Amino acid sequence: MPTEPLPTSSAASREVIEIERALTRITYLSTRARRHERLMALAGVPLDRAAVALLRQIADSEPLRPGELAQRLGVEASHVTRTVQQLQKSGYVTRVPDPQDGRAQRIELTDTGRAAVDQVRDAGARGMQQALSDWSPEELRRLATLFHRMVDDFLSHSADEEPEQPATPSGA
Repeated sequence: MPTEPLPTSSAASREVIEIERALTRITYLSTRARRHERLMALAGVPLDRAAVALLRQIADSEPLRPGELAQRLGVEASHVTRTVQQLQKSGYVTRVPDPQDGRAQRIELTDTGRAAVDQVRDAGARGMQQALSDWSPEELRRLATLFHRMVDDFLSHSADEEPEQPATPSGA
């Protein structure tokens, strides 16, 4: 699907430019392979980045179909299918019948999967706590509030931009 060009009618404010720069930096830092390996070592969980993203998404929602997971993660369904197969073999997820369509399946965390997500989140939070140790509780509350607001606005904006994609058969 082609990406629509952004409007050019008004230039971004300096503040928005600085926010975009900061997000680019934090995205780079948070997606580095070395950081992921360190986080997995601290958490004691041997998972790749795709598996961790998938487990986190499942943990934050009710059991979802693989296509729904792919849509939420912004990846191809085939990537989710492969990752789910690996996670299922390792005992982190299981497939359960979709209560609304007996032919379909949803992906659900096992107790092992839930423990892995908890360990990854705990290790990440400890690292973040250390990095932000000089911030006051009020500064941390404000940052958390603004981050959640920004993510909600991004999601709302992207939902307005992206037309619904028709479901495709799993063999397509």
